[in-house]
Amino acid sequence: MSSSEIIAVLPLIILFVALVLVMLVIAWRRHHGLTATLTAAVLAGSFACMIAVEDRLPQKVGSLLIVDGYAAFFVCLVLAAAFAVVLLSYPYLQSRNGRHEEYYLLLLIATLGASILVASAHFASFFLGLEILGVSLYALIGYRGGLNGVEAAMKYLVLAAISSAFLLFGMALVYAQAGSLEFAKISERVSGAGITMLLASGLLITGIGFKLAVAPFHMWTPDVYEGAPATVTAFIASVSKGAVFALLFRYFALIDLHAAPTMLTAFSILAALSMIVGNLLALLQTNVKRMLAYSSVAHLGYLLVAFVASGPLRPVAVGYYLAAYFITIVGAFGVIAALSRQGRDVETAAELTGLAWSKPWHAAVLTAMLLSLAGIPLTAGFVGKFYLIAAGIGSDLWTLVLCLLAASAIGLYYYIRVILALFAQPDQEVGPVSAEPSYLSGSVLIGLTFALVFIGVYPAPLIAVIQATASRLMG
Repeated sequence: MSSSEIIAVLPLIILFVALVLVMLVIAWRRHHGLTATLTAAVLAGSFACMIAVEDRLPQKVGSLLIVDGYAAFFVCLVLAAAFAVVLLSYPYLQSRNGRHEEYYLLLLIATLGASILVASAHFASFFLGLEILGVSLYALIGYRGGLNGVEAAMKYLVLAAISSAFLLFGMALVYAQAGSLEFAKISERVSGAGITMLLASGLLITGIGFKLAVAPFHMWTPDVYEGAPATVTAFIASVSKGAVFALLFRYFALIDLHAAPTMLTAFSILAALSMIVGNLLALLQTNVKRMLAYSSVAHLGYLLVAFVASGPLRPVAVGYYLAAYFITIVGAFGVIAALSRQGRDVETAAELTGLAWSKPWHAAVLTAMLLSLAGIPLTAGFVGKFYLIAAGIGSDLWTLVLCLLAASAIGLYYYIRVILALFAQPDQEVGPVSAEPSYLSGSVLIGLTFALVFIGVYPAPLIAVIQATASRLMG
């Protein structure tokens, strides 16, 4: 590797070195606060380093990675979300018995895997990043313990293994057709490819569909969201899914999705199914974590509308909506984590009933996050959905746009139902939430709410960054 290549991947090197450092620190002295502080400092340093090397981009690192503006944007998004999750995790875990240092080690490994994923330019690095991310998530999902945690971890393990098998088979067929696993070379050699490439793409879509939890590959989602710790669920819903979607967008931007009508139809069907199935199943939920799980299925469907669109609004819609969704979903699960004590998460609507009277600030934050998920004005979610709809209309995807509007109307009902519960009188049998949230989690939640409203009211700076970073990819 040349010096310029080393500088380009320096943020990833920092994460890798930090893994070894954290392991040595844990072996030397087990201290929850020290490990959490070190992990947060590493993520902040890696983020600052990525900003610092931006003027040296784009830089291709061998045939495996490409660190361009697009990768830098999503790596920063991944690091920022992981940083917020670490800050929320410390008070969340502090109230629980046992040792928690390994949790942060697993979180760093998962963040490294996600960062490799978004910078991948080769199927080898893609699969390596995906497995680094997935293997650490197996342990993180079961970290809470108990039957629900173990069951969730086992379900994720089995389904992730199956999806990896689909991905490997698809990659093998791509190699048989193109003679290469490098994205750029595949795009040069598969123009006009026949049944082999379609079959390969179908297997890849199936494998990635499990990772993204789009319908009909979504059935693991509610059980994993419910069984995993609230902070881990926030990480899965944001970092894990966002990294996979960023990789999917890069691959099919290079392959040119619109040159394959069959593939375009397949993604359109997945988008419609995800929007409809996700929202309808969310209507039936009384458990807030399961409701947000089915809601995430619908939101990935919304993103697929922009994914199958064409034109200059396509990358802006995808980038902005993912950024807004990262903030919103980390904030929503952050409130659940902040209110959870005594080894269990606050999950049911009954437990949240009357929260505005006992914890008004946390009720306000959760309300803002739910309104953003519903796409209400003055939030980032509204601007995100506006760009999704604009991208769909610009590409004459009227059926998908109508599905998006109808699904959003359905989603508004169950979000408002939770918000009304927050401001209702407390349930006499369940009683108000008695946990005393920490100042650290409160500060993080206030920061996320400010970011949510700021980019919702003044989205121009973020949109300008996305346009600049995506121009080379789409060009």
